[in-house]
Amino acid sequence: MNGASRELPVLHSLDELADLVQRIPRLFVRWSRGPRADEDLSDSRDALTGVPMSGLSANPLDVEPWWQDRPVELWVARRLYDYSHLPREKGTGVRPWILRGRVEGRGPDNEPLVTDVEPVGWIDDKVIEDAVSAVVDQEGPWGPMRREGS
Repeated sequence: MNGASRELPVLHSLDELADLVQRIPRLFVRWSRGPRADEDLSDSRDALTGVPMSGLSANPLDVEPWWQDRPVELWVARRLYDYSHLPREKGTGVRPWILRGRVEGRGPDNEPLVTDVEPVGWIDDKVIEDAVSAVVDQEGPWGPMRREGS
């Protein structure tokens, strides 16, 4: 993993993350214990079967064309909100971080499996709180991917 041993900057706001997404293509968010913990992994494992997958499971941050001229801050808020359950589900130390890389395949939830990983930065907990607030403030029945009771 390129650059896993260097100290990563921390993104402190949705604005800062949105700016990064607009300036740098092919960014992903990964929820794990971080680049150092993932350094020895060449791939993720399917949680159901334990089968190794062909890269690290991550979610794309690139804004899709159908989003049109809507706020990029809301786009990244949604991308974070959808997986905000992962720290509770995966345990202590799991948090989101940004990376660049090459999509090698797709995981069981159709998520990109990324190789040639270059860590970019951590996402501060405050950004997650702001993402949740931004999504909750929207009209409509939004909800995280992992809903209570499912």
